[in-house]
Amino acid sequence: MLVSRRVVGMNSAMDDINLLQQRHHLVVREIGEEIDLEIGPGDDDPSFANTPLMGVPPREPSAEEQEEHKQLLMAAQNQNEEQEVPKTQPTKKKKKVVKRWREEWADTYKWAYVDVKEGTARIFCSVCREYGRKHRRNPYGNEGSRNMQMSALEEHNNSLLHKEALRLQMASKDKIITIADKPIYVKALMSKTAGSIVEAVLRRDPHEVEFIQSVQEAVHSLERVIAKNTHYIHILERLLEPERMIVFRVPWVDDRGETHVNRGFRVQFSQVLGPCRGGLRYHPSMNLSTAKFLGFEQTLKNALSPYKLGGAGGGSDFDPKGKSENEIMRFCQSYMDELYRYLGPDQDLPAEDMGVGPREMGYLFGQYRRLAGHFQGSFTGPRIFWSGSSLRTEATGYGLVFFAQIMLAEMNKELKGLRCVVSGCGKIAMHVLEKLLAYGAVPITVSDSKGYLVDEDGFDYVKISLLRDIKAHQRSLRDYSKTYARSKYYDEAKPWNERCDVAFPCAAQNEIDQSDAVNLVNSGCRILIEGSNMPCTPEAIDVLRKANVLVAPAKAAGAGGVAAGELELNHECNLMHWSPEDFETKLQDVMKQTYQKAIKAATDFGYQKESPEALVHGATIAAFLTLAQGMTDQGCV
Repeated sequence: MLVSRRVVGMNSAMDDINLLQQRHHLVVREIGEEIDLEIGPGDDDPSFANTPLMGVPPREPSAEEQEEHKQLLMAAQNQNEEQEVPKTQPTKKKKKVVKRWREEWADTYKWAYVDVKEGTARIFCSVCREYGRKHRRNPYGNEGSRNMQMSALEEHNNSLLHKEALRLQMASKDKIITIADKPIYVKALMSKTAGSIVEAVLRRDPHEVEFIQSVQEAVHSLERVIAKNTHYIHILERLLEPERMIVFRVPWVDDRGETHVNRGFRVQFSQVLGPCRGGLRYHPSMNLSTAKFLGFEQTLKNALSPYKLGGAGGGSDFDPKGKSENEIMRFCQSYMDELYRYLGPDQDLPAEDMGVGPREMGYLFGQYRRLAGHFQGSFTGPRIFWSGSSLRTEATGYGLVFFAQIMLAEMNKELKGLRCVVSGCGKIAMHVLEKLLAYGAVPITVSDSKGYLVDEDGFDYVKISLLRDIKAHQRSLRDYSKTYARSKYYDEAKPWNERCDVAFPCAAQNEIDQSDAVNLVNSGCRILIEGSNMPCTPEAIDVLRKANVLVAPAKAAGAGGVAAGELELNHECNLMHWSPEDFETKLQDVMKQTYQKAIKAATDFGYQKESPEALVHGATIAAFLTLAQGMTDQGCV
């Protein structure tokens, strides 16, 4: 059934005609319920209805279409006969429209819904929460026939703005209504000034769920700082906008010769303190929001460390799982073809993150070297793959355990004999297990995306070796139980309900929600060491705080990776052979300095040293004050 449109200009008319010609051949497969839609002024203009469509070849209606048209006319006639309206009163014209869902449109409009707006039924986009008039050129798209409204939504659906919003929603698995609720949550916790800063970010980037959550946590920790000195308000507002955001396409060819295109990201968040350092993440959920969140967290982490470094984050929505060596190599080379012009030892050097390990970093560095035409230092890590003289891979995991030991030492306790639950099974989690064993602790769990494995007897070095072999061959953690029958693997579950003293979340952001936090508290957990960036939701943090669980934030506890990477990039260190003992001694010193810096900042702004909030707020405060001083000195405010 053809849909008429008002012809505005020759170009728009031809576009509309082409669209109409495509729809002309669609077949109505199903007739559903009926809805009433109010006709606005001008929509029943006879001259508009009778306007011929140029360029559309005439076609005799089929028998099915004629029968359907007769049914509609009969329904309209019956309705007019049943309704008697006095002539003295103006009638409000309404049109009964049969709701037709075309099979070809099922995927396109599964996100559309009908709601009443100012007394009129409208078709809304469930992603943008707006009806068609807000998004398209067609002035008749949301009044009159159902097909006209669908036409408007189709134009909106094809817009880049909507596609990006839909992609972000699917990637984060959150609905936009969740984002709209967050300002209310923030206002309940913060002062008016702090809340207004977060609301400004929400208005600017309403779909960036991960970044907004990271900003909320940071601003909440800095509430006392900006209340004490209003000058910091303007600095914080400028800090929350990245210096540079790079988004690019990454085409690559698989082993079958088929071409694929992924999206690459690199957010150089701040270079105030020095050249950027930050990880690259290859994961299907990667998007601009995640890249900004990672860059912001890395900026604070680097500012808290003893080294003068800027912060960056990035990666791609490429999934290395199931890909061959050659496919991964070709993707890494294509990724570097675009990114290399923004990198350099004095500008930005990437590091490892989820989905990017020694193999990927080697491919990336090799392509960078070929494109740059010279050997400019190295990325954070690759050179050591050939010399074997560094412990950078172990540094982050070892640093987490060192930080836990420092916290326990302040309470005159130690790790020996304590039950520890660990999430994840990547390089960080494995090195946490190793160092926990060295301190005499009892690690009992690891996890993957499908569930978690618990061994009540605790892991030892032989068992850890088996776990490494399982993951190296991309097998399931269930295979562990074939060798150790007393262990058990739980599908679709998390390890936070296991009895423990210390927890080490090392998997991904937001892996601990409110119910998980309640389980941790009920399981006896007293200390939580964040191994991944932002592993707890805001609601989970509230639960842990009220239960007096001490939380070591990732920006402080994860400083080991920053320290080791900077030591490798130092020229003198690259010429030396670091023994494991010397390296660990240096790493312990760095972790102790970071702990003391965070605690001092917390006490300076009125937080008790024993408070569960001290480290969380103190780490953010210390990092921000360092950045603020640099921005002030350089005139960045």
